[in-house]
Formats: sequence, C-alpha cells, structure tokens
Amino acid sequence: VQLQASGGGLVEAGGSLRLSCKVIGVNFRIYDMSWYRQAPGKERELVATITSGGTTNYADSVQGRFAISRDNVRRTLYLQMNSLVLEDTAVYYCKVGGLQAWGQGTQVTVSS
Repeated sequence: VQLQASGGGLVEAGGSLRLSCKVIGVNFRIYDMSWYRQAPGKERELVATITSGGTTNYADSVQGRFAISRDNVRRTLYLQMNSLVLEDTAVYYCKVGGLQAWGQGTQVTVSS
C-alpha cells in the first residue's frame, strides 16, 4: 500500500488547511480510514476516523474544528482543519484500517 499525504504547510493561528491522502494498492472503499499526527517529542496520536460507511469520530482536541471525509472514487482521504491553534503543529499521517503503513506524512505548522 502507498499513502501520499499532501496539503500541509505554514499557517497562522485561526487559519485553515485541507489535507489529502491518496491511497494506492488496496481496495480503499472497504477500509476504515484515519488521520494521526505526531508533534515533536510526543507520541503519535489519533486525530479522526471515518468508517467505510462514513461514520466519523474525532479526538476531543479537534472536535468541532476538524472534519474528516473520503472520496471512494478518487481513493482519497481528506482532513479539513479550521480554527488552527499552535498545538495542532505536527506531522499528519493517514492510515488504512489496521495496516501498518504510514507514508511520509505532511507537515502542518501553526504560527502565532
């Protein structure tokens, strides 16, 4: 499986970004999908999940600010991030179900 995350960058606090993750090599539509993030010096943490049926769940820290979605035709996972805060700074990774494949991730840096 290949995971091609993109869309990260430098943004001011309060701003927005939309991350994308193109998934290659698996039957995308049958898998639950997740976004994780890892900040410097911290463990990787779960940010949001979306099931194959479209049910979503979020970490408390991003609830109401982030929205996960998927396009099964394009085999792409998205993360719309609004009202960004400094604590959102991290490398963001997408994950396919329980598969141990992370890809290179995409860096999000929020400045004050």
